[in-house]
Amino acid sequence: MNPIVNTDAATLSPIALFLQADWVVKGVMLGLLLASIWTWAIIIMFWLKVGRTRKATEKFERDFWKAEDIDAFYKSNGNADLPSARVLAAGVAEWRRSTQGQVIDREGTRDRLATTMGAAVAKEIDELSDRLNVLATVGSVAPFVGLFGTVWGIMRSFTSIASQQNTSLAVVAPGIAEALFATAIGLFAAIPAVIAYNRFSHGINRIEARLNRFADGFHATLSRQLDRER
Repeated sequence: MNPIVNTDAATLSPIALFLQADWVVKGVMLGLLLASIWTWAIIIMFWLKVGRTRKATEKFERDFWKAEDIDAFYKSNGNADLPSARVLAAGVAEWRRSTQGQVIDREGTRDRLATTMGAAVAKEIDELSDRLNVLATVGSVAPFVGLFGTVWGIMRSFTSIASQQNTSLAVVAPGIAEALFATAIGLFAAIPAVIAYNRFSHGINRIEARLNRFADGFHATLSRQLDRER
């Protein structure tokens, strides 16, 4: 019989260990399994989103710095669903508001441009890192939840020893195996979550640094234009 679907706990089949476990341990296992599924769904979503955003952002910024007319580029690309495009839109909007009067406050305009684009970058990073905290939570909590299931299962095993007055390994081993399986599931949920959290945090930090460089470069371009304004 396939050891995975065997319902005999002595075979160490995952299904058998689950079926023979105490209801509390079963609840822990189910919770950790759901957390693992949720974690992998977030990992796949982030992997696609971060990779797509990074490539599209690189192309947008490369095309922007090649453009000779910023206004023309903004009209054709300013509505793109990209973090860089929204930072550009925030800078252009603030530029137009600050330079529409007869008298232009150059230093005030520079400060407002820096603040506006900085806020736009922060907003984009907040939206991009949404649900990343779930990975951190699962990575830090799942092992302890699994450990709780293990402790509970071992306590039940010792209770069985006391009730049966039998210290034979055949009596104790199945219960302990079921309990340790809860810890294994906790680690199965936590390890990918921690690795993915660190990897995606690094990727988001790189995107944030790129957006800040883009905002600084655009700010410098507008500052030079401001010096030419009368």
